[in-house]
Amino acid sequence: MYVPPHFKIDELGAIHAAMRASRLATLVTATAEGLLGTPLPLILDEREGEYGTLYGHVARPNPQWRAPAVGEAMAIFTGPDAYVTPSWYLTKVEHGKVVPTWNYVAVHAYGPAEFFEDADRLLDVVTRLTNLHERSRAEVWQVSDAPADFIQAQLRGIVGIRMPITRIDAKKKMSQNRKLEDRAGVVAGLGASDNPVDREVATMIPMT
Repeated sequence: MYVPPHFKIDELGAIHAAMRASRLATLVTATAEGLLGTPLPLILDEREGEYGTLYGHVARPNPQWRAPAVGEAMAIFTGPDAYVTPSWYLTKVEHGKVVPTWNYVAVHAYGPAEFFEDADRLLDVVTRLTNLHERSRAEVWQVSDAPADFIQAQLRGIVGIRMPITRIDAKKKMSQNRKLEDRAGVVAGLGASDNPVDREVATMIPMT
């Protein structure tokens, strides 16, 4: 991913926060037959490795786990994004030399893709994923709520993925390259949108 210096996220804690906020990632692997990609939720274990380790699972019929990866895998995480019209810029009034753009957050994490079929490890991943996404609910569902033999049967239908992160590209493009007056116009424009994601992006634009 192309990351100009003024859009780069350097601090690992901020990168991890962006990854955690992106509830669905895309796992991409290069194979002899071409690129393969799977949308899937991933757990970030920050305690494991220099940059953390990702865990998840794919359906057993998914060909991605069977096709040997050529080089590193890539997990793509995307955050809030919004279209930015040049009509919001003060500089449009001044000289008109402005064009549309897009504000967004993106993280690309790289590392070796390790697939596994061990039932105990799979149960751990499924349990951790479930706990992560159920914890904000008033009535929490747990894996143990289902019959054990049913869960074991379900585990036979998936394959686990472990990806130790070896490097990361992280980008937060939020109008930092525009002067303060233009950014103020973008904040006002997005803040008045009916789209809640636009309004979220408005809060992420730096005003200092």
